[in-house]
Amino acid sequence: MEPLFSIITVTWNAGDVIAPTLKSVKEQSCTDYEYLVVDGASTDHTLQLVNEANINGTRIVSERDNGLYDAMNKAIRLAKGKYLIWMNAGDAFANADSLARMAAVADSNPGVIYGQTQVVNAERKVIGMRHLTAPEVLTADSFKHGMLVCHQAFAARRDIAPQYDLAYRFSADYDWCIRVLQQSSHNAYVGDSPIVSFLTDGLTDKHHKASLKERYHIMCHYYGTAATTFRHIGFAFRTLLRKLKR
Repeated sequence: MEPLFSIITVTWNAGDVIAPTLKSVKEQSCTDYEYLVVDGASTDHTLQLVNEANINGTRIVSERDNGLYDAMNKAIRLAKGKYLIWMNAGDAFANADSLARMAAVADSNPGVIYGQTQVVNAERKVIGMRHLTAPEVLTADSFKHGMLVCHQAFAARRDIAPQYDLAYRFSADYDWCIRVLQQSSHNAYVGDSPIVSFLTDGLTDKHHKASLKERYHIMCHYYGTAATTFRHIGFAFRTLLRKLKR
C-alpha cells in the first residue's frame, strides 16, 4: 500500500543545516509517509546524520546528478507516496502536527494540499511570516501575482506532477507549481497556522536577481507579457513598502 506522503529532501553537503529538517520529520504525529533523501554524492557528514536520525520509512539514494532540479526529477520517479512534499535541507515542518493537518484535508483527493509558511533564520528563530500569503482559494491564475505558496508548503498529488523544466536554473519550482495547478481540479487549504518553517538562506536567496528574471519570463509565458509587465509595477511598489516597514 502506498504511503499518503513522500517527504523528499534533496541534499548535497548539507550536514551543517539538515539536522532541524530531520528532527521535524521524525517528530510528526502522522506517520503515513516515506522519507526519501536524494543526495548528490555528498562528501561531508550529511548521510551520516540521515542514517543516525533513524526515521522510519527512509530511503536514501546517493549519486552524482546534474543539479537541484535534476535531482528533484529523479525523486519524482522514485517516490511512492500519493503526495509529494519537498522539504529542503534547512527547512522544516512548523509543528509536530503539520503533516496530520495536511492528511486531514486529503479525503477529497485534492490536486494540491497547501498552507502558510513562517520564515526562520540560521538560529531557528522565527522572524515572521513569508511576505506572500497563501490564498484560501488557489488556482493556476493565483500565481500570476507571484509564487503565493512556498514550494515546501505545496504538496502535489504525484499522478499530476510533471518533471521540472531543466531550462530554468533557479525558478523551475515556480513553473512546476503552475503546471501542477493547471492539472488540478481543486485544491485544499490547511488553514492559517503555518505548516512549514522556511530557512532564509536557500539557493534562490543566493541568486535572487537571476531567480526574479526567470520568474518574469515564466509569468510572461503563462499570463502574457503586457499583463505581467503591468503587474510588475505593482510588485515594485509592494517591495518598496515592505522595505519601508522594516
